[in-house]
Amino acid sequence: MQFVNNGPNIPEKLLQAHEEGKVVFFCGAGISFPAKLPGFGGLVRSLYENLGVVPSPIQEQTLKLGQFDTAVSLLEATRPSSEWRNAVRKELVNQLKPDYSDANATTTHKALLQLATTKDKRVRLITTNFDRIFQDVSLSEKIDFPIFQAPLLPVPKSRWSGLVYLHGLIPENISDFDLDNLVISSGDFGLAYLNERWASRFVSELFRTYVVCFVGYSLNDPVLRYMMDALAADRLLGESPPEMFAFGNYKTGKNEEKEYEHEKQNWLAKNVTPILYKNHRHHYYLHKTLEKWSETYRDGLVGKQQIVVTTAFTKPSEADLDNGYAYRLAWALSDPTGIPAKTFAQLTPSTY
Repeated sequence: MQFVNNGPNIPEKLLQAHEEGKVVFFCGAGISFPAKLPGFGGLVRSLYENLGVVPSPIQEQTLKLGQFDTAVSLLEATRPSSEWRNAVRKELVNQLKPDYSDANATTTHKALLQLATTKDKRVRLITTNFDRIFQDVSLSEKIDFPIFQAPLLPVPKSRWSGLVYLHGLIPENISDFDLDNLVISSGDFGLAYLNERWASRFVSELFRTYVVCFVGYSLNDPVLRYMMDALAADRLLGESPPEMFAFGNYKTGKNEEKEYEHEKQNWLAKNVTPILYKNHRHHYYLHKTLEKWSETYRDGLVGKQQIVVTTAFTKPSEADLDNGYAYRLAWALSDPTGIPAKTFAQLTPSTY
């Protein structure tokens, strides 16, 4: 179903699982772009530049290959001391100060918090970001929920509720201890996912229990690589987690169909079902879709009835067939209460 014309088509099984409270959104750096925060690659390159470190040939190679976690480890190793490591991480904090000047700077965060709130008022949301935008939104919107941050994580069973900062959170009052707990270098990832395994245990349990939807990650994000490796180990033991989904973008232009299929197959190779959207104006279709989806979910039956009324009296064009006209109406009519269907039945037939 498409919530936005030309936007991504969200699978019906994901919508249904979300209605049943079985979906957990897993949020990456892409959700913070409207607040002018960088992605992982941009962040790491800024660390080198602002700390005055000219990348060596091996450092430059890791940056070009997108091995940003390794690039951070190599940066911290240029001066093997705790003072330098802290200096690197303090600069990371400086790079992650959100800019709220844009009217839509926090719109996506608000939408995700709405989508992550179940009908029994539990919040189930996970982010690998360090920034405090969700915290700022919770204060401005007066939303209260438990907070968990690495390495002290909950057991993600059915009774779990809260926002999880899987790789750590920048605290209001910075300390060396807090900086040390941020998972950003390959060494940090190794401890979290391979040696101490607290992150991989959390991820494995989560994926066994819930349908997970990734938002704001690129296909080759190092974060995804570590999580997929952890899940691959579970599969070798015979585990079969629920289906995973991920929002992803593809290039438009002359080879648009080819780009779409290429991106789709790459996600499927990771055992993730992609929800693809056109790469347009700073991921416009992603952010707008999440906003509209959250509004419909927030409004509940009223939102579905609104879809029925507005769609039923709109004469579909040929373009509407590709924009999910029928799917939107069918999804609203399929509500188990039957109320949207009753609304549809009571409408006066339109004549054209």
